[in-house]
Amino acid sequence: PAPRDKSRTDGYKVQRSDREWAYVLSGAQYNVLRQGGTERPNSSILVNEKRKGTFSCAGCGTPLYSSETKFNSGTG
Repeated sequence: PAPRDKSRTDGYKVQRSDREWAYVLSGAQYNVLRQGGTERPNSSILVNEKRKGTFSCAGCGTPLYSSETKFNSGTG
């Protein structure tokens, strides 16, 4: 028998069906996180975010980076 193909989601802690992801994520989040989409430059609500804290993944809550390391790259 041929080896089982590995799923795109194997090994991730958070496992949900596409229907569940569509329910818990906004349309824009679903597009980026589940469908490989991108945001238009300067369209993110985080562009002008100035509060201190840690940015986390909308899908699984994993901390991504601290606001102390955020900078304006000029790329949107």
